[in-house]
Amino acid sequence: MLQIKELANGIRIVHQQVTHTRLVHCGFILNIGSRDEDKEQEGLAHFWEHMAFKGTQKRKSFHIINRLESLGGELNAYTTKEKVCFYASVLKDHYPKAAELLFDITFNSTFPEKQIEKERQVILEEMAMYRDAPDDSIQDELDELVFENHALGRNILGTETTVGGFTQQDFFDFISSRLDTSKVVFSVVGNITFEKALKAIEGPLSQIRTKHTLYVRSGFHDFKPKHKTTERDVTQSLCAIGRPAYSLHDKNRFKLFLLNNILGGPSMNSRLNLSLRENYGYVYSVESSYQTYSDTGFFGIFFGTEEKTLKKSLAIVHRELEKLRSKKLGSLQLHMAKEQAIGQMAMAEENYAALMLVYGKSLIDHDKIDPLEKIFDKIRSATAEEIQEIAQDIFDPSQLSHLIYTPN
Repeated sequence: MLQIKELANGIRIVHQQVTHTRLVHCGFILNIGSRDEDKEQEGLAHFWEHMAFKGTQKRKSFHIINRLESLGGELNAYTTKEKVCFYASVLKDHYPKAAELLFDITFNSTFPEKQIEKERQVILEEMAMYRDAPDDSIQDELDELVFENHALGRNILGTETTVGGFTQQDFFDFISSRLDTSKVVFSVVGNITFEKALKAIEGPLSQIRTKHTLYVRSGFHDFKPKHKTTERDVTQSLCAIGRPAYSLHDKNRFKLFLLNNILGGPSMNSRLNLSLRENYGYVYSVESSYQTYSDTGFFGIFFGTEEKTLKKSLAIVHRELEKLRSKKLGSLQLHMAKEQAIGQMAMAEENYAALMLVYGKSLIDHDKIDPLEKIFDKIRSATAEEIQEIAQDIFDPSQLSHLIYTPN
């Protein structure tokens, strides 16, 4: 049973007990991400994620890293465009230690200046690594193309200039101006009761002073499709196609999720995989993706192919998009697509670490957590006519940006 408790300061604790595991997964999900940075702060949220492990008021870096690892647990973090998350997985007996440590690094980081200098070099190396990985850099560059002149288009890692200039005070100022206690969730999934989950964390969290920020995210409105081809040090041509899509509050988001799954989802029977790989052998892998943000979304297609088959591959992709725009799915096709998507979501629920993070994000984004069956019902309710209407909207060729890397 899912249980939620809201503290007086607005911080919420969500818990689900799972009795058939030895583990507990827990973490803080904060409604702060790279899109919340000012231009000169680009990369600061991600840098904060790194620095949380480098020292608190009572721990040095080694003690933070060793605290759970020595117990067989895992401590981790990540940054997205709209979230920063600090989380851990441990044996259930060690949950109190994990909860206390996560609280410490989330709220008591001191950002030691010596550690800032060390970690600055680590992040610069991380940036260089991504630049050398064209599959990653093309996705980042497509974001820049689609969300031009907006924070959603900026690289989460930042730039060499911004990362090179951050000071200790920059971290304190950013957190102070962006942290809203009503947008902080501590999520717990594992083999402990709600009472035990609360006992380890409720007291410390209750001491956090209520904080409501006046900051409001800048919305994205001015999309103009663009086409860009650039030479890169690659052995095959890489192609990325994308555009803005429905937000996480849009009623059509589950239907677009279903449509994306049909087109280029993770299964081998996606239309793009069957056409580009199985029928023609032009690609090793091809995928389409759909991401939601608080005020917009992103739809993208990514593949790599030999330079001589690039034009043919692009023609096949657009042919598949046009098929979905011009012809309704048959009743059997739609039924099978729904069952496939539902099955994938049901299997994902078995990943309790991921489920813990999903609960936290859902509570922040929607102020509720819908049971999986309700989401299944929304997918099952999609009609062939609705799927076709969404395809006609999102797959409109005049509204798609193209980014191509060709071998130099």
